Amino acid sequence: MREGPIMSAPSNPESVPSGPLTGRRILVVEDEYFLADDLQRHFVSLGAEIIGPVAYLDDAAEVLKADAPIDVALLDINVRSEMVFPLARLLRSRNVPFVFTTGYDKKSLGSEFMDVQVWEKPLDLPRLARSLTALMAGH
Repeated sequence: MREGPIMSAPSNPESVPSGPLTGRRILVVEDEYFLADDLQRHFVSLGAEIIGPVAYLDDAAEVLKADAPIDVALLDINVRSEMVFPLARLLRSRNVPFVFTTGYDKKSLGSEFMDVQVWEKPLDLPRLARSLTALMAGH
């Protein structure tokens, strides 16, 4: 593992923002630095704790093997020229809901993941946050 996953939340518990994602732990697997930073900032502002962002699939797999509690995951389909599907299968085996973020269309998923939400880049972060909140509530 290159570096341990970064857990992003305010260090002072009194300064933790209250929002629709308060107390939720979101795994972000994204190799585009600026998008990963935007995702982290947005979700932390809504009260979430971010696991990552993780830019390597083997690092994300290590997070799962360590049994880190995860409420939901955002997975870029293509991370450093590797497809994220093995990680998606691990998340499914742990019963962790996830969505894909990508520039690909849904047809590239094949039948195995046709039931998973696909968010095309550029992302609408407020809509994505609402969708994640609903996904966790329904899971």
